[in-house]
Amino acid sequence: MFTGIDEVDWASLQHAYGSAEEVPGWLRGLASTDAAERQTALDGMYGTVHHQGNVYDSTLACVPFLCTLAAREAVPDRGCIVELLVSIGAESGDARAREAVRADSEVFVSLLGDPDAGVRRAAAGAAVRFLDGPARVLDLLRRRIPVERDGRVLLALTEALGLFVRGHPAHAAAAVGLLTAQSAPPYDPGLRLAALGQLALAAPDRLPADLVPTAVRLLRDRSARRTGIPEQSGNDTLVGRIRRLRPSDEEGAQLLRTLHTALGDRSGERIALLTGQLTSPDPMDRCNAVCMAAALFRGWRADCAGPVALIGAQLGTDQDRLRDVAVSVLAELFGLAAPAVDDLHALVTARPDLWTHRWERGSASLGGPLKALARSGDPRAVPVLAQVLVSPVLPGGLGQEIARLGPAAAPLAPALRHRLARIPLDSPAADTLAAPLLTALGAIGDREAVPEILRLLSGAPDGLGARERLTGQIVRALDDLGAAAQAAPVLRELLHTRHAAAAAGALWSADGAARAVLPVLLRELTQGEPGSRRLAARQLGRLGPAARTALPELRRTAAAGQFWERLSAACALWHIGRDPEPVLPVFRAAWSENPYARGPIAQCLAVMGPAAAPLRDLVAAELAAPRRHTAREGACGSHDIAEDEALLSTCREVLAGL
Repeated sequence: MFTGIDEVDWASLQHAYGSAEEVPGWLRGLASTDAAERQTALDGMYGTVHHQGNVYDSTLACVPFLCTLAAREAVPDRGCIVELLVSIGAESGDARAREAVRADSEVFVSLLGDPDAGVRRAAAGAAVRFLDGPARVLDLLRRRIPVERDGRVLLALTEALGLFVRGHPAHAAAAVGLLTAQSAPPYDPGLRLAALGQLALAAPDRLPADLVPTAVRLLRDRSARRTGIPEQSGNDTLVGRIRRLRPSDEEGAQLLRTLHTALGDRSGERIALLTGQLTSPDPMDRCNAVCMAAALFRGWRADCAGPVALIGAQLGTDQDRLRDVAVSVLAELFGLAAPAVDDLHALVTARPDLWTHRWERGSASLGGPLKALARSGDPRAVPVLAQVLVSPVLPGGLGQEIARLGPAAAPLAPALRHRLARIPLDSPAADTLAAPLLTALGAIGDREAVPEILRLLSGAPDGLGARERLTGQIVRALDDLGAAAQAAPVLRELLHTRHAAAAAGALWSADGAARAVLPVLLRELTQGEPGSRRLAARQLGRLGPAARTALPELRRTAAAGQFWERLSAACALWHIGRDPEPVLPVFRAAWSENPYARGPIAQCLAVMGPAAAPLRDLVAAELAAPRRHTAREGACGSHDIAEDEALLSTCREVLAGL
């Protein structure tokens, strides 16, 4: 089984963290009779030899030994080894790795009939990916399907047929015929769902006209027949933890996820499908549906009011996992969570223990239900936040969530000021303690907080570092509050520090005297760090026509600076010179180059009014696009939905201005 393993110079090979000298031990560990040792070995393979899907020379050296292990019936958990081979050879996208696995791919022929169902399940897709001869591969699948008795292996064979159709279109007709047959009686509901998903991906013309009602009916029939869910591994290893994080009904989740993926931009049908899932009597079906709703909301612009209301209805369940997943999704929706706010408020009222959450390692953070309620903009969050504010230690994220409520959070201002006044000036953590409070007070617009803010700016000792870290936040807060005039002497001292651009902008907003701050902003624009240059350009734009002497340098920056510098300079050019000619080409290029720039660009276009007309096509196309503007970039961040909704609102404002 390990013939030749000691002849490999493993120490000279590399994995993600250096020398691969420990890899032979992991390979031997995969054959251990001890389950914990096998999972630890698998951790090592995924965590270093195949770290984050990467392929190293040690990965290639492992392939022959992994194939040998997969073929030995005496080795337990060989399905995991086959899955690892598929990840190395196919999912990594590495041509060398693919050829390495293909060199030993005959092993998958025998594994299709292996006594271990887990091995057969993993081998189905491996055979399609690595074996030569499409006709031979299809024949292997065709002969295996009628004799297979394990339901999960049959599902894998169905997925393998779909993979075959997509990979070998010239030989697809017979495989499509098999999938069409599997999508109808007498096959069981789960297998029919799997076949529908594969047809939707590979041969949508073979789908029934009533696809969504059929899928919902099959899902419920499958759930009614379900007798139990395999126990999750309890081993405290990386692989074990990942398995425990999967949905309890991962098989059911995969069936519906495939169908949603295939429906793609057909958001109306996907919402109808989600509605059927979210109204299922089975809580596991509803839990899977909530997760799939999150994927739809993050990636697509759709009328989600119905599904959101149904997600809100899950908050009253006694199923902790279902409730927690629902809360997590609602917290991402911000204002779109409006149809669920009554359910959120009911949960917040009934469960004070959920107002904060303490992680196993780390400090407390604001609890999900209260966070979601505050992000929705519902003022009923304010009295609860007031109670949280009097706790001895503020949970992380509190200030940011209060800030999202804006003026509606004004009743919290006295408590925020009180907390700010209690921060010791000589504390090295003064900046950490003050930052969320400053954010909240600035958003609320509480000018009564100015004395306490000035205390932080002028009273903190210089040597601790906290004052330096706080200065930028304090200047922004003073600027937001329109109270910079009271801090003018201190702000002038900052004109020769790294906070010069922020201080100059705040001074200008206080007294409107451009002559005092213009030289500082020009210096920062030409000589400052990248962040300072961007901020200087924005501050010059605030000065408007009073900053005309900066136009030549801003034109140079807009034409040749770094991306965000070009964008900031172009915005400033409009605000100062009101000439669209040097501005619009920068905006058009940046709109396509970086979707995250569309929000700032749209805000400037809204100010430009009719002068923005040449970019009408970009704005109209954005409003017509079915997908969120950041969805094309891959994974969606927790604030991307809110930012996309803000972009759409601004785009509508732009068109109205034209």
